[in-house]
Amino acid sequence: MKRRARLSTTQMIVLSFLYTILTGAVLLWLPISSADGSFTPFVDALFTSATSVCVTGLVVVTTATHWSLFGQIVILLLIQIGGLGIITITTALLLALGRKITLRDRVLLEDAFNLSTLSGLISFLRRVLAGTFLIEFVGMLLCLPVFVPLYGGKGIWYSLFHSVSSFCNAGLDILGPDSLIPFSGDVWLNLVTMALIVLGGIGTVVWWDVLGTLRGVFSGRIPRRRIFGSLSLHTRIVLIMTGVLIFGGAFLFLLFEYNNPGTIGDMPFGEKLLACLFQSVTSRTAGFATISQKALTPASALLSILLFFIGGSPIGTAGGVKTTTFAIFLLSVAATVRGRPEVTVMQRTVVQETVRKAIAVMCIFFAVCIVAIVLLLCFTGGSALDICFEVFSAAGTVGLSRDYTVAMNTVGKLIVTACMYLGRIGPISLILALSHKDNNPPMRYAEGSVIVG
Repeated sequence: MKRRARLSTTQMIVLSFLYTILTGAVLLWLPISSADGSFTPFVDALFTSATSVCVTGLVVVTTATHWSLFGQIVILLLIQIGGLGIITITTALLLALGRKITLRDRVLLEDAFNLSTLSGLISFLRRVLAGTFLIEFVGMLLCLPVFVPLYGGKGIWYSLFHSVSSFCNAGLDILGPDSLIPFSGDVWLNLVTMALIVLGGIGTVVWWDVLGTLRGVFSGRIPRRRIFGSLSLHTRIVLIMTGVLIFGGAFLFLLFEYNNPGTIGDMPFGEKLLACLFQSVTSRTAGFATISQKALTPASALLSILLFFIGGSPIGTAGGVKTTTFAIFLLSVAATVRGRPEVTVMQRTVVQETVRKAIAVMCIFFAVCIVAIVLLLCFTGGSALDICFEVFSAAGTVGLSRDYTVAMNTVGKLIVTACMYLGRIGPISLILALSHKDNNPPMRYAEGSVIVG
């Protein structure tokens, strides 16, 4: 208990994910978790547990055939825990048991949600849980018309698994080895899956901000012409970046893949549009695939890597550096080019601490990916493009692969597992957890001149 008291909130969050991954690995290692009743190699069980908790979706064994029903249930629980966050689940259990939520618990929850206030934290947690389970339940109902006619009673389980995996941006499925490629022409399933991915990826803060604004419009408090301006700055940036990345990415995928027979070249135009839109959405940390990733043109593969890198939005189930981080980085570059001392957006000034954090997150994330790429080139080998695709997919908790995952040796699996873990907790969180906190007051030194550029 004394040791627990000395741990910082960041250290507790980092360790909670690690302990959950190890617990899941032990459960998946047991014979009861495999379809044939044998022990699964521990490195494969560890990889599967990590990809579930980190809501990534990369797999070294086929989820539909290798794991028993018990193993699939364990994987689904790990996905749900990883999507919501271990701290969120733990606090929810304390509330359900009627336990008092201490100030330390609230601070821990505040850090887990990456919020800046303790005010209304428990009610916010309740709204997150209610919204999550409601959307997942509705998603399951919407999947039933697709899976029940195909799989009978098992279609209910398939619908639940697919809904939770989609909303948590996990990308794991129990449909077979080809992900959603057999359903590439199913408009309904594609639209439902994309909706779940986007709702999970934009973040809970955006949900309630949009709903609150819409209630204000319906009650007459907010004029219809001021709907967008009434949203918070965070929500506006998230919605703009999400729209630009989804539709801009879809247009570029259509341009790069239009005549590619390995992906969409032989599809009718409507299916081409649907496949490109889905590829753009899933590349921002979902991990489902309706077209072959191996057959993508190099231009599309590089575009996918960029989308892996950016990812979804804060306080959601998505990974990557986040849309707001990338937006602040671009705005910072624009301000520097224009010679402006401050970063401004939508008539608001972004505080310098936020700008520095955005740049730090971008640089550390990129550095981790470069190190992992070099290590895989040294210890596993293979195509440089495939390795870059794999690493950014793992670190961005996406789950798409150019068939490189199944070809990795044990060292490669451990490297990619580390990437998934760092991508879920955030590399900067690990650095803060391992660093020594300096309690001395900051000292301001004399300014010095350095020439850059």
